[in-house]
Amino acid sequence: MALTSPDPYRLILWAPVALAIGAAAYFSWPSEPGLAPVHAGLGLSLSAAALWGARRDAVTLYAMVLMLGLTAGFALARERAHALGAPNLEAFQSERSAQITGWIERVERMEGRARLVIRVHTLGHADTPPYRVRIRAGLDGFEPGDAIQVRARLARPSAPVAAGGYDPARAAWFDQIGLTGYAISDLERAEIGASVPPGLILARFRWRLSEHLQSRTDPRTGAVAAALLTGERARVSREDAEALRLSGLGHILAISGLHMALFAGGAYWLIRLGFAMWEPWARAHDPRKPAALGALIAASLYLVISGAAVSTQRAYIMAFVVLMGVLFDRQAFSMRSLALAAILILLIAPESVIEPGFQMSFSAVAALIASFDAYKRWRPEGGFSTSLIGKVKDALAGLSATSLIAGAATGAFAIFHFQRMAAYGLIANLLAMPVFTFWVMPAGGAALVFSPLGLERPFLWVMDQGLRRVLDIAYWASSLDGAVVGANAADPALVALYGLGFACLVIGLGWMRVTGGALIAIAIGLFMVQTPPQMMITDGGVVLARFEGGGEEFAVSDRRRGRFDARVFLQRAGVSSTPERAALRCDTLGCTGRTAEGLLLAVTGSAESLESDCAYADLIVFDGEVSAWRKRRCRALVLDDAARAELGGMEFWVQDGQVVRMRSAQAMRRERLWVRGSET
Repeated sequence: MALTSPDPYRLILWAPVALAIGAAAYFSWPSEPGLAPVHAGLGLSLSAAALWGARRDAVTLYAMVLMLGLTAGFALARERAHALGAPNLEAFQSERSAQITGWIERVERMEGRARLVIRVHTLGHADTPPYRVRIRAGLDGFEPGDAIQVRARLARPSAPVAAGGYDPARAAWFDQIGLTGYAISDLERAEIGASVPPGLILARFRWRLSEHLQSRTDPRTGAVAAALLTGERARVSREDAEALRLSGLGHILAISGLHMALFAGGAYWLIRLGFAMWEPWARAHDPRKPAALGALIAASLYLVISGAAVSTQRAYIMAFVVLMGVLFDRQAFSMRSLALAAILILLIAPESVIEPGFQMSFSAVAALIASFDAYKRWRPEGGFSTSLIGKVKDALAGLSATSLIAGAATGAFAIFHFQRMAAYGLIANLLAMPVFTFWVMPAGGAALVFSPLGLERPFLWVMDQGLRRVLDIAYWASSLDGAVVGANAADPALVALYGLGFACLVIGLGWMRVTGGALIAIAIGLFMVQTPPQMMITDGGVVLARFEGGGEEFAVSDRRRGRFDARVFLQRAGVSSTPERAALRCDTLGCTGRTAEGLLLAVTGSAESLESDCAYADLIVFDGEVSAWRKRRCRALVLDDAARAELGGMEFWVQDGQVVRMRSAQAMRRERLWVRGSET
């Protein structure tokens, strides 16, 4: 694209990209930043503005707008994080018991025991309790909105297992969850003088609607139906959720753009058809306007009924922008609409930029819009069929193309974030999505509409039959050999490079698209040649590595304590096997073993053993505290309780018996708000 004159259309398209880069910069900052980066960005923006005032050229205009976007994105993310200021709960740095009084806000998972999010009224003797806590507890007939009291073991949200991995503390901060833990007493009803928060009344309605829907059909498919219509996924069985995920159909459980498009789109076409059939009115008025207004109302109701999760809010904003385009005679499905939706989302919740859902949904829609625009330029006049059979063929071809394009656009992000991709996801989607689109969701929408009249049962039966087909496809695809393709975790910098290249490719022109393709190729190339770590040591002192004589399989020093961390590490390393217990040589003082790369490792808690281990081991994991002077005298790297508490989970790259690189989970997050709490 030659930058010879300002192009407002292109500037709008690049504005959300700049906002996203600025917000991502805040989250990847090595420590909690002050206002200096914002001031510097404003200074550079003003300099660019002054230069543009003198030169009036497009390059300077783009530089000014992009710099303003970067600065605004950084400032918005910082302000959002600080606005959610939570108390500094140092007393809960380690696990302790406390009495909780509050209201059940939502149930996140139910497998015999539930994970409850509680809106806190009082917490022990804390003067400033956290806004929410999350605990594992038996539900025992309680439901969202109930006032309860329970005694629980609580601690601050945990650190990520590995550097660059999912950070529970950061996610909890933006969800205003200050503490997590588990109940050590039964839930009891509480008398709280304060009234039930209005949002919890809606949560109770959704919970009861979910129960009602499930009671009217088969419990298994009813749980999935409730998830699609009310957003309550707590009742979906683990087996069904896993089959959907492994087959590439897991996206149907999270209410997002697809569901909102089907719900709002169905309402739009039904209302438009109704007005079009009223011939005298249709001749004098445009039926699209009332249809768009009705669809907007339907989308708003669906947003409320489904719980307004982050992904649903994102989908609603995109639908809102599209429908407003129809109301004001603007092109609805365009890059400009997508850019406006992205800007609104980043203004409201800049933390979305680091979430896989945000990246995958916008990449899919952007790829679809770019492909559709290219197809319109390529398609000859009259390219669509007019016969019924031809229209069906066009619809199926369009659905297939949509699945292929969206899958290609999101596949890399799925690998980067989840280290796995459904090998047969395209086939599963081609088989299941027509059923889901034209069978399941229309029946579900009709069930919601007729539910107040008590006439929902036949529509739920139709929905049940469709969901059975979808689940059959999911189980079939997930059972095939090689159903899941694994890969090692991507460095966040590679994800950012790929995302920038993707943006250049889909919204740029000319040389910008070539640049985008080159950046994507570089990111994928670097991802393919990066070496995963050969060993991990958890903050609890559990070692996971390949040991001499164990072949290519990973083994863990303690299967009981290191089960979850081992699973996360192996997934990030692209390994799907379950680790066995390491065949270490052990005596009463400790254990020793040599890794496949030649590193001699000692695991001990004995001061007596430490003396001898220091003489020959390369790395010592010590259960307890070791003084600084003893560490200095030891030829080995000593990781005692204090070091592991400071560093968190550690990943090691080993070559010829020597550690050549180490990466710590805590290294670049220790001073962030979600670790230390706010100052107030």
